[in-house]
Amino acid sequence: MKLTKILTKKLTSFWLLSLTAVGAIFFIGALISFIQLTYKFQQQKVTQLESMLVEHYQADSHWELHAWLPPILIAYNTTSFKLTQGDTILFEYYSPTPEPNPTLYKHVIDADKSLSMELKLPQPFLLHQLGWYEYLSLLISFIAIALFVRYGLRWFNHELDGIEQIAERSMLVIEGEHEKALQFSGKGRPRLVNRAMTKLLEQLQDAQKERGRFDQFIRSKTFLDPATRIGNRIFFENRLEALTHQSSMIAHGVILLINFDDLDLLLQQEGDDIVNEQLNDFVQAITQVLHPYEDVTFARYDFNQFVIVAPQLSLDEADSLANKLLKLAIRQLQNQSDTQDNYVHLGAAFYSAGDMQEQVLEEVEMALKAAQLQRSNNWFMYDKGAVDKEIAKGSVRWRSFLENTLVNKRFVAITEKVIDSDGHTCHQEAFSRAIDNQGNEVRATLFIPMANKCGLMPQVERQLIEIVMFDLMVNNQDHYSINLSLDSLTSRAFSRWLKITLMEHRHLASRLTFEVSEDIVVKHQHKLVENLNMLRKIGAKLCVDHVGLQVVGTHYIQECHFDLVKLHRSIIHQIHLKPENQLFIRSLIGGLYRAEVQVFAEGVTQFEEWQTLKILGVSAAQGDFFN
Repeated sequence: MKLTKILTKKLTSFWLLSLTAVGAIFFIGALISFIQLTYKFQQQKVTQLESMLVEHYQADSHWELHAWLPPILIAYNTTSFKLTQGDTILFEYYSPTPEPNPTLYKHVIDADKSLSMELKLPQPFLLHQLGWYEYLSLLISFIAIALFVRYGLRWFNHELDGIEQIAERSMLVIEGEHEKALQFSGKGRPRLVNRAMTKLLEQLQDAQKERGRFDQFIRSKTFLDPATRIGNRIFFENRLEALTHQSSMIAHGVILLINFDDLDLLLQQEGDDIVNEQLNDFVQAITQVLHPYEDVTFARYDFNQFVIVAPQLSLDEADSLANKLLKLAIRQLQNQSDTQDNYVHLGAAFYSAGDMQEQVLEEVEMALKAAQLQRSNNWFMYDKGAVDKEIAKGSVRWRSFLENTLVNKRFVAITEKVIDSDGHTCHQEAFSRAIDNQGNEVRATLFIPMANKCGLMPQVERQLIEIVMFDLMVNNQDHYSINLSLDSLTSRAFSRWLKITLMEHRHLASRLTFEVSEDIVVKHQHKLVENLNMLRKIGAKLCVDHVGLQVVGTHYIQECHFDLVKLHRSIIHQIHLKPENQLFIRSLIGGLYRAEVQVFAEGVTQFEEWQTLKILGVSAAQGDFFN
């Protein structure tokens, strides 16, 4: 708004200058008129004197000028007077106190008799002196003018201030700060425009909320079970895709399948309302049990089956979780089934990194059948015994390994290009890898969960940022994106270091994009707003990734001013064969049409996927297809 203030000052100065110029013109005009009027009045006196001389000359040739002329000349404040006839001086008069620079009048009274006069009078405007009454009138006039000018200036500034407020609100709207623009109603002028802007902003806010609710409605209808309001089978398959790479699991974990044998008979006996109430109680209880675990997926796999995917769990933790779930299921629905000892079964399959997705699903179904064959409320774990050596590391060993890697700076960065629809590189996403004592790379899927548990993610991500800024970016002009965790964004020490570093290297900050997971933003938006705004104001871009994993609205995208939205690989996988995922992407892009937010995709592995994404309006993508 600095430019608006400058324009307002210029306009106010122009108004004052114009007013001063008008006053000066009036004053000069009045002064000229006064001078001309005094000269005209003096000229009339000279004409009267000339007429008297002509009358006396015609009436009496002797004139007796010394008798009557001096008093008249004294009354005229005459400096000098000379009456001549030819070369003869008939009468001459000089004032004892002559005035400097007198006005000279030379007139021929009678041309036939060569009678002429020469009269010197003081400047006429010098004879008029102002009295106290005139000074008082002038003082009152100047005071009145000053008051009116001050009032006009205040009114003018007030009106211009209202215009500035309208301009400021307009700038907030242009910058996308709709919430601030709505709160900043002020006293904008013209008031009709201000009220119209407020009404439009309110309608826009309602429309955005409605659009977010509509997007969430589409997601819920597509990915949620209508009875229990948890994920359905499509949601489960998408989340399972998120844990795989080229159909193989990228980390270890466990899948648990809970089956209620008599649920259909119970539905016929008790009715929908009672059964749904029991299922909702069961779902809430399960959700509380799963709350301590990270990245757990809980969905309704079939009418009488619920499935849970818990990544990064050891065998002991999986056994403990299966026992808890079975006891909980028995306790929640034991009064509703006729066969109290054989109505709920649980099958579990422990998978390792590299296991095929179809194989794991087959194993969990085989485990469920094995539990049902026992003809009692029981569970069965399908365990091949093939467990990654890295899984055996305890928390103490992981902390020691990570701290040693940080001290020796053995974290390295690998990059993956993000390609736009024209085949050009938008930027490169940087990922971290750890190097162990034998020189082998440790996958991020292994050490990141442990770094989160040990509270070391801020140090890991700080080292990754230093590698990107001071090793990779100095050798080229490419743009890079870096993922930030919740611990880093909420750490005061990390935020302070990042702010100082970016401000010291502003030319690098404009080439950085920071990515934050959608799940983190939705759950902790109020904690992250300040740091996200700080990054954006310094010049870095913001990206929300893993979009599509959660069934949430999209209003947070504009509230946090994200520049990029990155769809998760589970939404992208086989997108050309999944109309429900295409509907979600269409809805998302439609809601962000006027928000200047680009939609990217990750995990593109096939030509058909990329072609479908381009048709849907996705701007760029990354994945094995481009590598």
